Amino acid sequence: MTNEKYVGLDVHKATIVAAVQDATGKCLITSVIETKAETIRAFIKGLSGTVRVTLEEGTHASWLSDLIRPLVTEVIVCNPRYNALLQSGNKNDKVDANKLAHLLRTGMLKPVYHEAHGTQSLKQLAQCYETLVSDNIRVMNRIKALYRGRGIDCPGTGVYCESQHKDWLAKLEEPGARSRAQLLHTQLEAVKKLRRQARNEMIKESRRHVASKLLTPVPGLGPVRVALILATIVTPFRFRTKRQLWTYVGLAVVTKTSAEYEFVGGRLHKRNKPTSTRGLNRNYNRRLKKVFKSAALDATRTEPFASYYRDLIEKGMSPEIARVNIARKLAAIVLSLWKRGEEYDRQRMKKSA
Repeated sequence: MTNEKYVGLDVHKATIVAAVQDATGKCLITSVIETKAETIRAFIKGLSGTVRVTLEEGTHASWLSDLIRPLVTEVIVCNPRYNALLQSGNKNDKVDANKLAHLLRTGMLKPVYHEAHGTQSLKQLAQCYETLVSDNIRVMNRIKALYRGRGIDCPGTGVYCESQHKDWLAKLEEPGARSRAQLLHTQLEAVKKLRRQARNEMIKESRRHVASKLLTPVPGLGPVRVALILATIVTPFRFRTKRQLWTYVGLAVVTKTSAEYEFVGGRLHKRNKPTSTRGLNRNYNRRLKKVFKSAALDATRTEPFASYYRDLIEKGMSPEIARVNIARKLAAIVLSLWKRGEEYDRQRMKKSA
């Protein structure tokens, strides 16, 4: 019998519980090791034969997969949402590690994509930029809530302008509220500065990739959205067809049918029953769905998508569904251009639309 080993890692902040099984499912080793690079490398190197490792997606997943991959035959970072076996029966770290090894051995894991392909820096910068955008919005909401809570109307964006801070602060009679508002305005200016810096660094890093030049001219995208797409998708060859990308982005239509067949006169027939549509798929990448839906909204204002959008509305399609159609087209264009290494051709797209 081949010397194959299947390793399940139950990862925590301070320790990792590792369970090693052979090809028959026999548990060879159950060990608790420290969550440190040197300790993990030493443990993996101590295993002979063909070694396959699995761990669940989480905080340490990216770091651990990059650390272990050069030392073993295969590393699978699995989706914990599909690991129903871990929720049944007794549950502790050693049991979970053994269950993961069993799922790996029987091929019952749902993998999560974790290949880097030289985009690690871009991934980190994209995450930093999105975090700062969220922080920026959060502080803006707090500022408006402070004024509205005291009956001071603050429509528009004037309340955020640095040149108008003194005028707005003068409207607050309470010293405590005024001090709080001053601190929030100071925080907002600091976050704005950091957000611009993160944006510029992210765009600069994305331009190091050939795909950035190919995708930026696509209507509705622009340098920021292209950078986020590159950081998230990493490589277009993850998706064999555009439909697989639509599912990942959250633009796949979910349909459900039941009792499709019946016997008539002893023969099997398919019922003439309309398929019921249940909207778009709910398991998707939230960053990409936001990118493509916002890009579709901007694309409706420029050609050739503006004409295509008007045609869909005239045919009776609702604006929301029409924008989903444009978002799907944009996703298909991105996948096609990126895979083929072609530049965006506006005239060709105009004829297609």
